[in-house]
Amino acid sequence: TGPFVAALEYAAGKQSMLMGKPSPEFFQLALKDLGKCPTEAAMIGDDILTDVHGAQQVGLKGILVKTGKYREDLASSSGVVPDLVLESLASLAEYIKC
Repeated sequence: TGPFVAALEYAAGKQSMLMGKPSPEFFQLALKDLGKCPTEAAMIGDDILTDVHGAQQVGLKGILVKTGKYREDLASSSGVVPDLVLESLASLAEYIKC
C-alpha cells in the first residue's frame, strides 16, 4: 500500500489520487452513477470518519449504524455529528418514506 504506491508514483512521475471513501470524488461518482443529487440520497455506514464525515463533506446525509466496525470511543471523540444514528440496519425501515 504505502511503499508500493510511493514506488508507482515515483516510477510514473505522477501523484496518485485517493478514489475510495472518504474521498469526495468517491461520493460524487456514486451520486452521478445513481443520477441523484446529495439531497436525494444518504450514506449509511458503520465508520464515523470514512462513511459519515466523508458523505457530509459533499452534502449527503451521514447515517451511522452501530454495527460492524462501529466504535463508540471513536464516534464520540471524532467531532463528527451524524444526521441519524441507528442501532442496526433493520431499524432503518421506520425512517423510510414511500
